[in-house]
Amino acid sequence: MLDLRLIRGDPARLDAALARRGLEPASAEILALDEKRRRLLSQAQEAQAERNRLSKEIGQLRAQGKDTADASEKVVALRAAGSRLEGEAQEISDKLRQLLEVVPNFPDDEVPDGANEDDNRLETTWGEQPQFAFAPREHWDIGQTLGAMDFDRATHLSGARFVVLHRDLARLHRALAQYMLDIHTAEHGYDEVQVPHLVRGEAIYGTGQLPKFAEDLFQTTDGRWLIPTAEVSLSYLYAADLLDEDSLPLRLTAATACYRSEAGAAGRDTRGMLRQHQFDKVELVSVTAPDESADELERMRQCAETVLQRLALPYRVVTLCTGDMGFAAARTYDLEVWLPGQGRYREISSCSNCRDFQARRMGAKYRPRAPKSKPDFVHTLNGSGVAVGRALIAVLENRQQGDGSVVVPEVLRPYMNGREVITPAEK
Repeated sequence: MLDLRLIRGDPARLDAALARRGLEPASAEILALDEKRRRLLSQAQEAQAERNRLSKEIGQLRAQGKDTADASEKVVALRAAGSRLEGEAQEISDKLRQLLEVVPNFPDDEVPDGANEDDNRLETTWGEQPQFAFAPREHWDIGQTLGAMDFDRATHLSGARFVVLHRDLARLHRALAQYMLDIHTAEHGYDEVQVPHLVRGEAIYGTGQLPKFAEDLFQTTDGRWLIPTAEVSLSYLYAADLLDEDSLPLRLTAATACYRSEAGAAGRDTRGMLRQHQFDKVELVSVTAPDESADELERMRQCAETVLQRLALPYRVVTLCTGDMGFAAARTYDLEVWLPGQGRYREISSCSNCRDFQARRMGAKYRPRAPKSKPDFVHTLNGSGVAVGRALIAVLENRQQGDGSVVVPEVLRPYMNGREVITPAEK
């Protein structure tokens, strides 16, 4: 959520930021509601002050044995007026909050302007795209040839956009997640956390998923929400906290299932594992002081890139344009892995700096080291380190062989009991 004081001081900045995202200006409506709310509260305070004055006067009149009927009648009227003014102010406050909570974060100045993914800026490309003596197949064809990827039984169990993995592919999936966690904890200094997959609405709201993305989430009958990413659980751990600056940065990682309804993805990637209702991801979250978050984003991006480099998966890095960037993000890098079967790059990691946008919604602050400094909001960052299912897809497509087998990346072999090649199951 944006700082209302910032909007009051520079409304043109808000409208310019919204225009960069392709949205209509909102400062006039916000400031009009804010002014009305402040006026009502001021009137309510004036009524309260007059009530206090009259109450004191009534006490004096009673002490003198004088009539207090007129003054008492005024107090009753002022009490009613004050209650009415406070009620109207609360209604305006609710409308103002509803408006503010759907206003996206300011894009950083370095973020390219644009309407969609076609306007994203290429930063770097890593690795050589593999060359095959045969037409490369897509991951679902490879998985079914291996006899270890079953969409039919998954549909029977749960409906569309689910998969059942068997034997070596189930183990490879687990190996990828475990390998990522080992890198991030042992080499990159992240603390591994096991978090709930079911959270309260406050956590979903605090991280910017509600109210804007409610249709893309799953909610249980008791009001809890299934996490669309472990970013929700990890970031909200510090909601309403006052952290010492010496404890920052905090770096957390978790491997969890993620749950999304994919409400806005009808007809997209309906085959295979690319876009599912349930998928696994290793998440990275950082909580920093404001002046450290820009450098932390670069560090987080390098941590995610390390995973792909160790797996020898060719990829590229793009900076998302204003029209493609997420609601809570001020700047985002996407890592896109090469998929030979599709003949294109696809997102496998997204690393974002949200600055203080989430922290304001969550009430997460820190106490600066400098003496007499007031508490301030922390900055939060999140990134995929990386999406496990998409990493599995990338391994299958980039390491496929003409006989239907798949070569296991060298770094994963210790997690696969030394297995070097996954071969089709014998019929």
